[in-house]
Amino acid sequence: MIDQTAQIHPTAVVEAGAVIGANVKIGPFCYVDGKVEIGEGTELMSHVVVKGPTKIGKENRIFQFASIGEECQDLKYAGEDTQLIIGDRNTIRESVTMHRGTVQDKGITQVGSDNLFMINAHVAHDCVIGDRCIFANNATLAGHVTVGNQAIIGGMSAIHQFCQIGDHCMLGGGSIVVQDVPPYVMAQGNHCEPFGINVEGLKRRGFEKKAIHAIRRAYKSLYRSGLTLEQAKEAIAAEAQEFPEVALFLSFLERSKRGIIR
Repeated sequence: MIDQTAQIHPTAVVEAGAVIGANVKIGPFCYVDGKVEIGEGTELMSHVVVKGPTKIGKENRIFQFASIGEECQDLKYAGEDTQLIIGDRNTIRESVTMHRGTVQDKGITQVGSDNLFMINAHVAHDCVIGDRCIFANNATLAGHVTVGNQAIIGGMSAIHQFCQIGDHCMLGGGSIVVQDVPPYVMAQGNHCEPFGINVEGLKRRGFEKKAIHAIRRAYKSLYRSGLTLEQAKEAIAAEAQEFPEVALFLSFLERSKRGIIR
């Protein structure tokens, strides 16, 4: 079903069965297969390939040569009907690749809203990405990676499968991440190491000074005090009773499976 207000270039190919919303623009030489749904106001610039099952939300901008919803690069994948779901108002720049999920996980790769994916960024199968994140050029996620809200992934960075990146993290360019990165942490290196709290980012997002100081104390308990991880959790739990921002830190530590960067 194609809405009458959609603008589709004569050279674009839109297969039967695709659902194209109001005011969608599909530029020259794009390909959209029949298992794709594109929400209102989304624009495919040119030479964009979208395969499915894939659902794209509203007002996204997808630039040339992006490959969206292709089958994954997992050797276990055997053609199952898995999905890619993308939220609203994302900017997906040139040559970005996003793959569908696998049945070995939940079968869904999921991208939130208001994210920026710069040139050549890669989102592998079964990744879950929050809202308002930035992925710089050539940032690469392996399969099953989780990225929280408002995280920044530096250019040329690579994140190992099953790793978690917490809310408000900032990873410097060229980082190789093989363990989980807790919320608020700035980190860089091969292998990635913590270098403090993303204070400037928190200020820009309206965090109060008291909350930032509490987050900094939690960081020191974890990384500067010489405490074991369990001892640090106890110290952070005490701080979290007063500051919900620190509670986010604690809940991340509790669900970490690969261990955190140290």
